[in-house]
Amino acid sequence: MSSPIIRRFFFPSLTRRYLLRLVVLGLTCYLIFGYLLIPLRIQGHSMEPTYRDGAFAFCWRPQYLFSPVQRFDVVTVRFTGRSVMLLKRIIALPGETVEFRQGKLFVNGNQIKEPYVHHHSDWNLAMRTIDPGHVYVVGDNRGTPMARHRFGQVRMNRIVGGVVL
Repeated sequence: MSSPIIRRFFFPSLTRRYLLRLVVLGLTCYLIFGYLLIPLRIQGHSMEPTYRDGAFAFCWRPQYLFSPVQRFDVVTVRFTGRSVMLLKRIIALPGETVEFRQGKLFVNGNQIKEPYVHHHSDWNLAMRTIDPGHVYVVGDNRGTPMARHRFGQVRMNRIVGGVVL
């Protein structure tokens, strides 16, 4: 025998008040998870070990409304359309120079320590200057060849937001 409380919980009366609460809840969830806190399923190994393949995270869109992007921020970059986004780390800002020498990152000629990189590489990339309105992004997993990575200059308006767990 089931109690009336349990029965009411699983089979509520479809009153006007209940339906209104259901509509408000659905609309609130749609707005929050569709526009403010976008759920992400991570596919790929480019950000390992910081973010693992198959893990979940959220893109917090308001993060850069009142503060500028900073070096080492992990951001969500719109790749194509609204549904394909990449997780990348900002390593250089507008007007700076960036290069890789034997897998070591140099920004403005100074070697940058990257404690989040666990798989070092032998990447070599000639010095380049970041255009105004752009940032330079790359993944944390540098153990794979450069040809298998998507990285480089990205217009700042393609940055959707920051990443939160």
